[in-house]
Amino acid sequence: MESFDPAELPELLKLYYRRLFPYAQYYRWLNYGGVVKNYFQNREFSFTLKDDIYIRYQSFNSQSDLEKEMQKMNPYKIDIGAVYSHRPSQHNAVKLGAFQAQEKELVFDIDMTDYDDVRRCCSSADICSKCWTLMTMAIHIIDRALKEDFGFKHRLWVYSGRRGVHCWVCDESVRKLSSGVRSGIVEYLSLVKGGQDVKKKVHLSEKIHPFVRRSINIIKKYFEEYALVDQDILENKESWDKILALLPGTIHEELQPYFQKSHNSLQRWEHLKRITSTSQNIKNDKCGPWLEWEIMLQYCFPRLDINVSKGINHLLKSPFSVHPKTGRISVPIDLQKVDQFDPFTVPTISSICCELDVISTNENKKEENEAEADIKHRTRDYKKTSLAPYVKVFEQFLENLDKSRKGELLKNSDLQKDF
Repeated sequence: MESFDPAELPELLKLYYRRLFPYAQYYRWLNYGGVVKNYFQNREFSFTLKDDIYIRYQSFNSQSDLEKEMQKMNPYKIDIGAVYSHRPSQHNAVKLGAFQAQEKELVFDIDMTDYDDVRRCCSSADICSKCWTLMTMAIHIIDRALKEDFGFKHRLWVYSGRRGVHCWVCDESVRKLSSGVRSGIVEYLSLVKGGQDVKKKVHLSEKIHPFVRRSINIIKKYFEEYALVDQDILENKESWDKILALLPGTIHEELQPYFQKSHNSLQRWEHLKRITSTSQNIKNDKCGPWLEWEIMLQYCFPRLDINVSKGINHLLKSPFSVHPKTGRISVPIDLQKVDQFDPFTVPTISSICCELDVISTNENKKEENEAEADIKHRTRDYKKTSLAPYVKVFEQFLENLDKSRKGELLKNSDLQKDF
């Protein structure tokens, strides 16, 4: 992957916003077919500029309006907010209390730093292929629940550009949900609870909810390789003591000799499973697979930022934004290839601008004075770079949204004919 030098960012952003950003698809997404009057015009965008200058309540009349402003400002980061009752750019002129957030996609933000108490390879902003499996499991678990348990159809998953993933649920009915309903959905999807001082963060009741069972089944596919081999969570006394702290004190003594005799995490885990399901020392405590499952969930289950999801006016980083520290583009993730997604092969702004330079050198010779040709080409420039497959994933998502919308319109017109 092309190395990224933050000092070059201003120049690279100019080129990116002028020639590579997929404006047409982006506008097509946020305009939602133009069905609701002023839906795009009443949407808040916020830009973070060089030196952390932060501008909220930006809004635009049209795609070309958005393009001009982005090319003028060259934002280091773009966030998307709610659709308001009035144009956000005029919010100061609106009577106090009248300016209200009315709709927004239901969004989820999963950040690797929230797993720092359970990952052993990296911490804070660092990630590697060993801990990225946490994000793979998170996408599978949350996406399955959104699709099967809630029946949400239009789910766009996006890499954040550094250490996490975002999900945008875009169904029309979902965009209208109240903050209370959003909170209920996040609550349903949350099992790991408690701050840094709380050792045991997962407590299962004896009646296991189907959502928990299905999540465990997903984790089981990854647990051995991820937790016992890559993270080696029972490697030594220090690491296994953290796991013993999640089990009833009565079986610690029973487990210690087996842990000391064993050679690796795999063997220790087998002993733990056997003893937690058969020990006579677990008095009045649930035994069976519950204890083992609680550990698996604490170490692998998705950790959502609840506040991001429940607030309608909460801002979230836009797809196709550039991460100013890594230079990586926030690209959509293909749900058919979640296990193959590798954050380290995501295009950086340097790599795609470099690809464009090579192509442009030849073309510029041919079309030096043809302004019109430049415009024609600009709309297809991203197709000549490694950004293309990610724009294709986005287009597929938009296709499905369009089909759904047309289906709804047909259904409604048929209903009207029946009267």
